[in-house]
Amino acid sequence: MEYRFQPSRYYYMFGPYEPALRLKSGDTVVTTTADAGGSDFRGKPIPPEMLQGSEDTEYYQANPLVGPFFVEDSSIGDTLAVKIESIALNRSTAYSKIMSNFGCLTDEGAGKMLLLNQPLKEVRYDWSLDLKRKTGLIELGGRRIEIPLEPFIGSIGVAPRYGTHQTSLTPGEYGGNMDCPESKEGTTLYLPVFVRGGYLSFGDIHAAQGDGEICGVALETTADVKLRIEIQKGKPIEWPRFEDSDHIMVAGSARPLMDAFKIAHLELTKWLASEYGFNILDAFQILSQVGTCRIGNVVDTNYTVVAKFPKKYLR
Repeated sequence: MEYRFQPSRYYYMFGPYEPALRLKSGDTVVTTTADAGGSDFRGKPIPPEMLQGSEDTEYYQANPLVGPFFVEDSSIGDTLAVKIESIALNRSTAYSKIMSNFGCLTDEGAGKMLLLNQPLKEVRYDWSLDLKRKTGLIELGGRRIEIPLEPFIGSIGVAPRYGTHQTSLTPGEYGGNMDCPESKEGTTLYLPVFVRGGYLSFGDIHAAQGDGEICGVALETTADVKLRIEIQKGKPIEWPRFEDSDHIMVAGSARPLMDAFKIAHLELTKWLASEYGFNILDAFQILSQVGTCRIGNVVDTNYTVVAKFPKKYLR
C-alpha cells in the first residue's frame, strides 16, 4: 500500500518515539521533509510546536526528522530494506554556511574552546536551484558558478540498539547522519533492526555535497521523498549497507577516521564472504584490488566512510 504522509511533528533524535505511521513490509510512503535548519519547502520556519522539545533538557536543533515509522512484524535481528524510489527537490533555493566552531578545520565546540584562534566568522551562502536543468547556481569571487544537483538523504536511520537515543547530527551502526551521497534515488539502503518495529526516521536533504562535507553544511534544502520498505526476516547485519546498479557498499561511522575506514571495509569483506561465495581471505584480496571508498563526513560527532565493491565482479 502507498501512504501519503503529512508530517505534524519533527524529531531531533533517532529513537522509539510515538510512531508517526505504521507500515507493513512492501508498503511505500511518500512525504515531505524540512531542511537542516528547520524550514519547509516554502522556506518558512517550521512552527515550534511541531518540533521536538522538552522542559527538562535541550536538543541540538539541526536536521529535523520525519517519522518515526513503525514497521510491523520487524524484530531484533531483522533487516529493513529501504528502497529510495524518488527524491524530488521541491523548492528553488538551498543554503550552506561557514559556521563558527564547526567544520573539519576546527576542534572548537560548545564546552571545549581549546584553540587560541578566534572562531570562524559565520557566513551564509544562498544558492539558486534550477530544478528543470538540475543545477545549482551561485556567484563567488566574481564568478558565476554552476554545479550539478545530485540530491540525497543526509540523515536516515532506525532506533539505535540497547535502548539508546541518538541525535540527528550523529551517524552510527543504526544509520543516522551519514551524509553519504550514496543515499540517493535508486539506491536500496539496508538497516539493522535493533528495536521491534525499527522506527525509521529521515530528513536533511542535500541537493549537492562534496566528499567529507568539509565546512559542515551541504546545499541544504527540502524534497518530496518516496521510500519502499521491506523486511528481511532473520537476516541480522551490524552496519548500514547500500546497493545500487553498480556497487554493494557498507557505511562505517566512528572516530578517528581510520576506525570508520576499517569498519566499512571489514563489514564489506564479511558481506562478500557470507553471501557471494568468497572465503574471507579471498574476499579481502579482491576488495583490496578493485574496491573504492568515499568519505561521507569528517565534521559530525562520528565520521563516516563508505566502502564500495563493483557488482560486475559478482556476476
